[in-house]
Amino acid sequence: MSVTFQIRSAQPADFEQWLPLWEGYNSFYERTVPAEVTRITWGRFFDAYEPMHAVVAERDGKLVGLVHYLYHRNTAMLAPVCYLQDLFTAAETRGQGVGRALIEAVYERAQAAGSPRVYWMTQEGNATARRLYDDVAEYSGFIQYRRQF
Repeated sequence: MSVTFQIRSAQPADFEQWLPLWEGYNSFYERTVPAEVTRITWGRFFDAYEPMHAVVAERDGKLVGLVHYLYHRNTAMLAPVCYLQDLFTAAETRGQGVGRALIEAVYERAQAAGSPRVYWMTQEGNATARRLYDDVAEYSGFIQYRRQF
């Protein structure tokens, strides 16, 4: 059976279908994002002055995946680099190429924007995702540190 889906930029009308995917992503990472942050984040995707973007995967009129990315300056490169911040696919479409297609869509958009690099982070124990990531990118060896305020 061939599974087909379309990769496209998110549209404002996608909110109701995007929201359960966003909540699934947040649940996976055991984090709670306040409704106000979700609302503002969604709006940023459609603000031409914001460096944040959203791409979705759609199958038969239903959203089955999302990826969010943003551009930022880098002290080692002239052009802004692309940070792939969030990637999530609906459980029923996992293993069907949706995640790979979303990553490739970010690659295409970053290249078109003149960005020299796309990078992202994942949890060390996220073995399923890391199998895909090892296939589409190079592990950098960096470890993240942070301090919350």
